This record gives sequence, structure tokens and C-alpha cells, in this order.
Amino acid sequence: MAARKVGPYYHQQKALGAEFVDRLGFAAPLRYTTVEQEHLATRERAGLYDVYNQVLVDIKGRDAPLLLQKTLVNDAARLRDGQVLYSSVCSEDGGMIDDLTCFRLSATHFQLCPTPSRVDRITDWMTEQAGHYDAQVTNLGAGRAFLSIQGPRARDILAALCATDVSADRLPYFSLLLTTVADVPQTLVSRTGYSGELGYELFFPREYAEHMWDSVMAAGRPQGLLPCGLGALRSVRIEKRYPLYGLDLDETTSPLEAGLDWTVRFGERKFIGRNVLLRQRERGVGRKLVLIEFSDLAFVPPIGSAIKVGADVVGRVTSADKGWYLRRALALGYVASAHVMEGAAVTVQSNTDDAHGNGVMRLQAPYDPLRARARG
Repeated sequence: MAARKVGPYYHQQKALGAEFVDRLGFAAPLRYTTVEQEHLATRERAGLYDVYNQVLVDIKGRDAPLLLQKTLVNDAARLRDGQVLYSSVCSEDGGMIDDLTCFRLSATHFQLCPTPSRVDRITDWMTEQAGHYDAQVTNLGAGRAFLSIQGPRARDILAALCATDVSADRLPYFSLLLTTVADVPQTLVSRTGYSGELGYELFFPREYAEHMWDSVMAAGRPQGLLPCGLGALRSVRIEKRYPLYGLDLDETTSPLEAGLDWTVRFGERKFIGRNVLLRQRERGVGRKLVLIEFSDLAFVPPIGSAIKVGADVVGRVTSADKGWYLRRALALGYVASAHVMEGAAVTVQSNTDDAHGNGVMRLQAPYDPLRARARG
């Protein structure tokens, strides 16, 4: 039997009754109670997430900014110390190697937070592109642990543990600080997350992992904090229309097709993939990622299900889940651009049986489209 890796909180998660599934060879908690309960806790109170192996890639050196300007489609030169940027990393043909966040710690020190399944790919790609730059690329791997506190009470929980002011004025959306949390030194606190709620992602020395978990759970208990698994992480993200790498995004999709054109800053710099993306902007793309909203929770289409306008198949589902807060099933999929229209009626036909559902096309997130809750 193949060996299975475990995360730093495995024994605490097991003691809480977590149901585990395999994710990249890791024992990943799928749920502790029900996905619905954990989803609603995140929306209404707070949820604590670590679903398998989130790590950072360190980029340090005099030419670190030049390396990022070459490899990120977004403009890292806009960052100041303590700010965070969301971007894609693309190949020469404009395909997405990953979507990730970039932390600026100083003018010569940055860290990337890739999709867990893409950490090795991003490390290898950045190392290859570093070439003759004075920049060192390091996968921080098992040396750091991760926790994410997400939900409207997340700030109250963190404030009870943090040595530093974490108010919205001190730590606004998409910013970071290095501080002490629960007596754990050198904790990177990033005002980011994958839930669409007020949230914080914590990175800290792995030797403190069990202590940090226990401390956050204790501080969160009066606030109604629940530990949450992979199921809730996927369901809260789809209410926000956040794409998931490996399902909705891969190396055959471009940021412009995926609705992430707002992250592509052309300017005058020559980043990798620029020429293809510039042509796509000028000529348009043949398909676009859209969200399909159903009227209830009854039908969640399998991946690959046909998206139809009338009798015509115009696209395929790339991911789907139950939007437990909205009380509606939701699906993401690529649709031929000529058929993309807000509110268009569609039928989604299962590729495995005769099941189908009627829905409408949405081009914005059905939950908090202006991100007021995350910015709060």
C-alpha cells in the first residue's frame, strides 16, 4: 500500500472526527460535521481551514523584482512593502501555469503562494526563468505551516491572539504583516483567502503548528468557529465565482478566457505570454468562463456536462457544487463567446445519465459581487 502523507494538524483533525480523502498523496480533511454546516459557519461566523499542503515559494535577491516582472502577468512594481498581489503565471502561449498571490516583504524579498498542486511546477518555472538574474528561488516546503481563518468574526479571533493591531486601517484587504500570533514569532499574516469573507491566512514555523491550531480553536470557540474541510472550501469559493486550478484553470486556459483579464497589466514590460494575451485582447477570445446558477440545490451537474442554449451545445461544465448559503446549485464552465450573455437561459445536460437542469448564465459572483464583506 502506498504511503500517505499527513499535514501538521492530522492528529487534532482526526480527534475532531474529520473524514479524510486523498489529495496529492495527503490525507486531506473533507469535512468534520457536514459541508453545509461548515460552509454556513464560514459565512455567518468563522471557519478554520487547512486542507492539505499550502506552502510558499521564496524569491530573494537584487533582481527579484525583475524576475517577477518577467513572469507575472500582473504588475508587481505596483507593490509596496507589506502588500499582496493576485496574478497568473503564464507560458509563452498564454496558458496559465498557475494563479497565485505574491507577497512583497521588501524591495528584494518576495514570496509566492501557489496552488498546492502547482508548487513544484512554479518552483521549477521560476528557477528556470531566473537565468542570470541575481535572484534565488526556494520552495519553503515543510519548514512552514499554514492556517486560514475565514468569516465575519475572523478579526475578533485573530485580535485575541495577535501582538499587533489587525484593524482594517492597520491591515487592509490584500496586505500583510509579520508579527507574533499566539506567542509564535515570525508569523506572516495575510489579509487574503478563498472564501469571499473577511479572512486571514497565517504562515509560521512548522514546529509551532499544533500549538497554533489549539490556540486558534480556543480563541474561536466563543465566536462559533468551526474547523472546515475541503468540501466547504470548494463550496464557498463557487458562490464567489472563484475558479479552481486543475478544474476551471489549466495550461490550456488563458487569464482572458477565465475572466481574469483585470489581472493582466500590459504596460511596456515584456512579460512571458504578453504577445498572445495582447492578441486575445485585441481580437477577442473564442470562449469565456461563466457561472451557471440553478434555481435550487437539486441538480449538481458532473464535470463535462453539456451546457446548451436551445438545442446547441455551447460549452462544458468544469466544476460544480452546492451553494449552501444561496440555496442554489452552481456550475462553472467555458462557453463559446458568441453565446455569453448575462441572464441567458441555459440547460445543463449530465454526461453520465439523463439528468439535467435549467439555469441562467451569470458573469459576476452571485454572492457579494462587490467584495464588500472581504474588504470589511
